[in-house]
Amino acid sequence: MLLIESILAEAAGIAALRRDIHAHPELCFEEARTGDLVARQLEAWGIEVHRGLGRTGLVGVIRNGTSDRAVGLRADMDALPIQEHNHFGHASRHAGKMHACGHDGHTAMLLAAAQYLARHRHFDGTVYLIFQPAEEGGGGAREMMRDGLFQRFPMEAIFGAHNWPGLKAGQIAVKTGPCFASSNEFKIVLRGKGCHGAMPHMGTDPVPAACQMVQAFQTILTRNKHPLDTGVISVTMIHTGEATNVIPESCEMQGTVRTFTTPVLDLIERRMRQIAQSTAEAFELECDFEFDRNYPPTVNHDAESAFIREVGTELLGADNVQEFVPTMGAEDFSYFLQEKPGCYFVIGNGDGTHRDGGHGLGPCTLHNPSYDFNDELIPIGASLWVRVAERWLNRPR
Repeated sequence: MLLIESILAEAAGIAALRRDIHAHPELCFEEARTGDLVARQLEAWGIEVHRGLGRTGLVGVIRNGTSDRAVGLRADMDALPIQEHNHFGHASRHAGKMHACGHDGHTAMLLAAAQYLARHRHFDGTVYLIFQPAEEGGGGAREMMRDGLFQRFPMEAIFGAHNWPGLKAGQIAVKTGPCFASSNEFKIVLRGKGCHGAMPHMGTDPVPAACQMVQAFQTILTRNKHPLDTGVISVTMIHTGEATNVIPESCEMQGTVRTFTTPVLDLIERRMRQIAQSTAEAFELECDFEFDRNYPPTVNHDAESAFIREVGTELLGADNVQEFVPTMGAEDFSYFLQEKPGCYFVIGNGDGTHRDGGHGLGPCTLHNPSYDFNDELIPIGASLWVRVAERWLNRPR
């Protein structure tokens, strides 16, 4: 690995900032303290800061030379509503809130890159440092765009990264095309007529209809969707009934749908609606069907994906640049990629052996109460961000 020596020298200080952020997690659109910390650091390094995008988001601007070219680098800042199980010194001090996805580390990696870029500026153009709020369900990327991100800070391309447990520290993985799925939610309410459990003929029971729907939804994937297309339908909640001897009046089902393309999503939503309404009618029930589309699929652009592979190979070595296996998880960087060319890739977080004594007994996986970001990634990710910015701005247009 050809990591940048001065970034390695400053890594301990940046890791301390990361642990401070981890100890003070803030949920989506609440990242005031984190934003203040980031802004203070950027301004201390002489970086121009713009706040208030997407409510609590901010953009740092580093310019050099005379070129009008620009590139964007993004880190997310928000935490999750999870009770942390770790007990080491930088564990969360706020009950029910935790950096269980490594956004504290993403912020730290971009801060480390910002410090280097501000001091050395071996590029001709502008680097936009995008510190985004509310990735965890709030659509912070979309909100920053609504506040004029790309109009106020015009850039040719945008790049983002996520730590990835199980992939070795020092490795990255990249996928051209769809890499993260769309995220969508549904809610179905069946309304019948409640009655005594011993006299079912006196009522209209929604429970058998709900059971039929759960099974029938899976036939969309196996009999309506093309076998080579990818989709997931998961009914994750069924709420009904209050007593063992009472047939309930209503039944509510909720769940998630994941796809890599909009046409497959259109098909699934249409067929789910038809199945829900027709099944309810067959059982003489009323049916309310809601389908909410959240994050679209994250689809990397060809040239920008090849560029990340090129930079990663130069910095880390060819053996440490892997092919990313797409995940059905979702990521709101997808909104950026709908508007700008770019690439979203992952950086190995290791197997969890980096955790200090006092960590929880669970695995070091994302959205797990025993997770912790691997500080070894800070100089790796920061060096990558520096080389991405320098190579992009110094290459032919």
